[in-house]
Amino acid sequence: MSLQFGSSGDQVIALQRALLNAHFNPGNIDGSFGNGTQAAVIAFQQSEGLLPDGVVGATTASRLGLAVPPDGVSVIPAFSVTVVSQMFPATPLGNIKANLPVVLGALVDRDLTEKTMVLMALATIRAETEIFLPISEGQSRFNTSPNGSPFDLYDFRRDLGNNAVGDGAKFRGRGFIQLTGRSNYAFHGNAIGLGAGLVDSPQRANEPDIAAKLLTSFLDNKKMQIKHALLQNDLATARRLVNGGSNGLDRFTAAFQIGSRLVADPVPGTQQTGAAA
Repeated sequence: MSLQFGSSGDQVIALQRALLNAHFNPGNIDGSFGNGTQAAVIAFQQSEGLLPDGVVGATTASRLGLAVPPDGVSVIPAFSVTVVSQMFPATPLGNIKANLPVVLGALVDRDLTEKTMVLMALATIRAETEIFLPISEGQSRFNTSPNGSPFDLYDFRRDLGNNAVGDGAKFRGRGFIQLTGRSNYAFHGNAIGLGAGLVDSPQRANEPDIAAKLLTSFLDNKKMQIKHALLQNDLATARRLVNGGSNGLDRFTAAFQIGSRLVADPVPGTQQTGAAA
């Protein structure tokens, strides 16, 4: 498990000695993870370009030359259909029952089982496709010119990797995360093991298992930036890292805050099996 504020014992003594050896003084070498140790950990993480959350997980431990602790607490079991249905109050329950296990399974496969990242994934789904089904983007004035072909405003968007007539429609937003653009289809299709298959058959991004893998691939690719934003409770920036703007921010924020309230913060050394009261 991770070492964090409140931890104690021989592992904390080893941590404190490693911090001192790295020239980040934690104060007393007493086996108690208090304010001094937390401050030293944060300073070390900042020096190493790591997420400065004051928690010693596998990466921080490895950089300090310590034995890597076992994986942190998974909150996956706490995100039951009952909890998620409260995060998605306008969504048909059947859609949640059908697709939640697929999404949670994809999060486990990507090792995105920390509370903030699970909340990020589910809140993103609510912002992008509130019905908890992978869907295709609809036409709007933002993607289709007056009297133009569907999605023609996307056809030559270099930031999306599009470069031909018809690319806009072919690589329009799809799935749980509304993956958009030739570049994203190519990169994340390859990342989930489809190679060029997703570029050749972009409609597959709406298959639930593939949509879930694409969601987690996209979040994993921006994980450090997302965690930095969430560490500051900056939900607007976290949303912008996915959407590029503020579309759906109200739904994203509502889902994130409801889930955060319903699911208790994990306790080191335990595995959650239910929601908080």
